[in-house]
Amino acid sequence: MKTDFASTARLLRTPLLGLAIAVAAVACSKKAARPPVQPVPVTVASASRADVPFDIQANGVVSPLSTSAITAQVDGIITHVYFREGQDVEKGALLFQIEPRPYEAAYQQALANLARDRETNANAQKEVARYESLVKQDYVTQEQADQQRATAGASAATVQADEAAVENAKFNLGNTRIRAPISGRTGGLLVREGNVVHAGGSTPLVVINQISPITVRFPVPATDLPLIQKYSGSAQLPVTAVPGGARQSAQDTAGGPPGETGGDTPQEQTSGVDPSAVNLLARLPPARGTLYFVDNSVDTLTGTVMLKATFPNTEKSLWAGQFVSTTLHLFNEQHALVVPSEAVVTGQQGTYVYVVDSANTVEQRRVSVERTQGSVSVITAGLRDGERVVRSGQSRLNAGAKVRVASAADSAGAAPGAGVPGGDSSARRGRGVRSGAGARGKPAASK
Repeated sequence: MKTDFASTARLLRTPLLGLAIAVAAVACSKKAARPPVQPVPVTVASASRADVPFDIQANGVVSPLSTSAITAQVDGIITHVYFREGQDVEKGALLFQIEPRPYEAAYQQALANLARDRETNANAQKEVARYESLVKQDYVTQEQADQQRATAGASAATVQADEAAVENAKFNLGNTRIRAPISGRTGGLLVREGNVVHAGGSTPLVVINQISPITVRFPVPATDLPLIQKYSGSAQLPVTAVPGGARQSAQDTAGGPPGETGGDTPQEQTSGVDPSAVNLLARLPPARGTLYFVDNSVDTLTGTVMLKATFPNTEKSLWAGQFVSTTLHLFNEQHALVVPSEAVVTGQQGTYVYVVDSANTVEQRRVSVERTQGSVSVITAGLRDGERVVRSGQSRLNAGAKVRVASAADSAGAAPGAGVPGGDSSARRGRGVRSGAGARGKPAASK
């Protein structure tokens, strides 16, 4: 029985083994088909010469040119308020009225005392003249004449004291009418009609901020101080300020400049944002002013120098305590070689770009980036004027790869100088970055 089972097993295994060998032979006889290498779709731009401004960007805080906390100089009851909260007032405008009747009475009393003592003093002066003549005739003694002269002197001093009392009473009466010491905008009203105020109280009645003109203070790195000193000596340096980063937010929400790819879709970015509000923010012009103050010391904790700029602020676009994005313009670099900043890639070996030749083959080439200004990077070495560089799609490239330009419009690329004055608004906010510290791009793909 055992022999029969073994024979049966061998008979079953023989056809299966033969079938497996046949299948393996067929598989080995066929060569694996390799798909053809497809060119990588990219967009390109040409390196070109342009005049690039050297700007220093920083975050600043708006400060009023002057601030006045209005307090009472006399005690009394507020009988009238002549302005409303948040109103613009001129210097000398009447703000508050304190009950004047007690101070009017004190003023009238001082005037009466002065009139009385002036008459007394006039009579005392006449007595002095009479006593001097009587002394010559030996009708009175010299001692009596001297005593009368002293009485007249005391009377004159009393008149002087009365005149000072009149001035003080007049001053207190004038302080019952509180006027604006500066021109500006009033804040919240801290007292109402009927409230009792006291002279020199710790709580101000209202605070006035002068906002036209207004100042903006902003810190810059101490490494930029030599350039600031060099160019601020010959002329006033222009400064622009964008309240609250409105321009940056509007551009980012709209999906960035045309022609750029990647990132979130415009629908995702504008989710929950009113498009009309975005357009309004994008059209807001930056406030323009001039640099007028450079601090005389460097903050050792932060390594920065505090600067101040003054703005006319006639349109009231800047508000006290507001955060703003400031841009200090130093000079224009003439005929600089620039490429779009997204074309520059930062890798382990430094910054580089993918250069596209006439056969649409890319070459990975190291470049030296002097600084980034807005949407362009200034190249100092490694690239020639007119060479085409890959603007988007670098993550799928390596040296020697074939590329396919996505479209004719992208082949021309946006003008590299679009990020300089006269182009998009991001250039006006750009910050000059040296040694490629601001180069942007995706990490190099591993080969």
